[in-house]
Amino acid sequence: MDAKEVGARVKYFREKKNMTKNALATAAGVSPTYVYQIEEGMKCPTVEYLGHICWGLGITLSEFFSEEPHELKDRVAYLTPSQKQLLNAFLESL
Repeated sequence: MDAKEVGARVKYFREKKNMTKNALATAAGVSPTYVYQIEEGMKCPTVEYLGHICWGLGITLSEFFSEEPHELKDRVAYLTPSQKQLLNAFLESL
């Protein structure tokens, strides 16, 4: 799992819990900037910090890696920018 995928999963679980980035940062004991950088795929947390983030989200590391988002919008969050462009072009062609 690369940094973009980790970031998308953090964002998915954060939004699923209706948490702001600031609320997650406070609960996890990290800075809001760090949460932002993770969600944007600019940083990939260590297992230790991912554990803190999962704790702040109220989930286990196992849940973080095993739960699959089921909604289409959640699946789109995992696409790279170029994949999103291709999807948009495809949808516009219909």
